[in-house]
Amino acid sequence: MEEKKYNAADDIYSKILRAGRRTYFFDVRSTKAGDYYLTISESKKFTNEDGSFYFKKHKIYLYKEDFEGFTDLLNEMTKYILDEKGLEVISEIHQKDFKKEEYVESDLTEDKVEKEVEKEVEKENFTDVDFDDI
Repeated sequence: MEEKKYNAADDIYSKILRAGRRTYFFDVRSTKAGDYYLTISESKKFTNEDGSFYFKKHKIYLYKEDFEGFTDLLNEMTKYILDEKGLEVISEIHQKDFKKEEYVESDLTEDKVEKEVEKEVEKENFTDVDFDDI
């Protein structure tokens, strides 16, 4: 597996939105020329049959010259969906334990967040056995 080269100077400002099994990363980064652009990343957690898990990632790079058109279409589409279907989530596959979380300001990278999630899952899968009970 190729090791990801990370340059902290490229990351300028970051926010994280956790939404059930999905985590969204909004990162302002710097180009070589010193200009800024936005990356929006989705990381979604999946579980294998053996109980192990993995993440699928998708990323969008958004440059300043596209902000206005992107924002206009995003606003139009979200308004259309809310006008047509309202705020209630009606999907059968939607997680029952879904909790809307607020934006989280963080200096964590995607890899660091995934490692933290892995630690939490390991804790959840851990069975505490008291040998006095046996």
